[in-house]
Amino acid sequence: MTQSHERLLIIDFGSQVTQLIARRLRELNVYCEIHPYNRVNDAFLRDFAPKAVILSGGPDSVTREGSPRAPEALWSFGVPVLGICYGQQTMMQQLGGMVESGHGTAEFGRAFVTPANGDLSILAGWFEEGREQVWMSHGDHVSQIAPGFEVYGTSPNAPFAVTADVSRNFYAVQFHPEVHHTPKGAKLYENFIKLAGFSGDWTMAGYREQAIAAIREQVGSDHVICGLSGGVDSSVTAILLHEAIGDQLTCVFVDHGLLRKNEAADVVKMFRDNYKIKLIAADESDLFLGALEGVSDPEVKRKTIGKLFIDVFQKYANEIEGAKFLAQGTLYPDVIESVSFSGGPSVTIKSHHNVGGLPEKMGLKLVEPLRELFKDEVRALGRELGLPASFIGRHPFPGPGLAIRCPGEITREKLAILQEADAVYIDQIRKHGLYDEIWQAFAAILPMKTVGVMGDGRTYDYAVAIRAVTSVDGMTADTYPFSHEFLGETMTRIINEVKGVNRVFYDLTSKPPGTIELE
Repeated sequence: MTQSHERLLIIDFGSQVTQLIARRLRELNVYCEIHPYNRVNDAFLRDFAPKAVILSGGPDSVTREGSPRAPEALWSFGVPVLGICYGQQTMMQQLGGMVESGHGTAEFGRAFVTPANGDLSILAGWFEEGREQVWMSHGDHVSQIAPGFEVYGTSPNAPFAVTADVSRNFYAVQFHPEVHHTPKGAKLYENFIKLAGFSGDWTMAGYREQAIAAIREQVGSDHVICGLSGGVDSSVTAILLHEAIGDQLTCVFVDHGLLRKNEAADVVKMFRDNYKIKLIAADESDLFLGALEGVSDPEVKRKTIGKLFIDVFQKYANEIEGAKFLAQGTLYPDVIESVSFSGGPSVTIKSHHNVGGLPEKMGLKLVEPLRELFKDEVRALGRELGLPASFIGRHPFPGPGLAIRCPGEITREKLAILQEADAVYIDQIRKHGLYDEIWQAFAAILPMKTVGVMGDGRTYDYAVAIRAVTSVDGMTADTYPFSHEFLGETMTRIINEVKGVNRVFYDLTSKPPGTIELE
């Protein structure tokens, strides 16, 4: 689907931040793909036909026999190449330079690079104040640059922090320009794609047209079913498919009784009123809550919900005549993680992102129109498709729903209290204009009751914890710094408006050591 775009290839050597390289380039309207080094050979290069190549960082040492290398054909392929950290080191080693381990030249963390030997195009806009902050993370170091290269930047522990062979368009940096700790890293990438001649033809409007054409070609006259959760990924998938194939699409929305207050009604109303999509709205709350009765172990909860969801979805999907395809909201990070740079096992994708196990059971083919997109691009596509802002900007919501925000045994009483408390909390956040500043916010009902005093009487009611975090990708998270005034006002509203609650805690735990959800 991306053959018509100018393409940049990122060869992955296993860095934990390789995805950030791709995100920086996508922000510059450049289409790129990440592929592990051991899958990029000479034939792959020819077939992929990149306009430029970036070599990522990685945890290995080029001094180790058998360590990863770039394909030899790259050096005569005739396109600009940028090596980052390990990418710089393998470039130097493969082209006749030297890399050494140890000798006290390791750098981890903030460093400062100063210019050397005149101007370099990829550093345009750098060094206006004499030096630039960068982020280093390396144990090995280049001890001798390859023939044809010159040094354009140095740091105290990296004398070859920036090197280049301008005649061949080979560039290499020891630091990581993709992380935000290198403030002008985005400028370096912008300069690199400019010298490579990219026109910036990767846009959501273009992707929308291309995706629709690809869906029509893949599906033909057959029918597609799509599991709709109401989250951003499944909603954008459904609307894109509907635009492509109209009545050939049927969505299945399963209400497992573990959704937020009014959520099932809101999702169904939005899709039926605004998009006229065929939609099966299945209220299976009695089935799920019955199966969860008496269950307190969080893993048993997850497995029970996951198995039931598959069974229920399959039951309704079997009623759709002529269904040949299953649509899933698989995203590009899921694709990347499914093939690690060392060919390791795939990472499990969250249950609310796709419906694991169904294609094999049902004999359906997959349609995954978002598999080339990052989360922020999915939101941009949603805006392009006219999805309401209230849905595009929604906080992430876990597949097991409120089950993992209700530690211990789940009861209908506790779920009702939790839904009300969560609704008040989110209403507070919206009223104060804080919703879009927060990655995820929610209430949880704790497996305890506490003594309280309300009026002249004694109470013995549930305690509620409220949580709000900021994050870029959910892998790490910091607590949102609410004011004491906000927390006090929120506590008062929850206790006054939600019967059954007499105490409110604010969860200050970051991730790590905690997780975002309680279970």
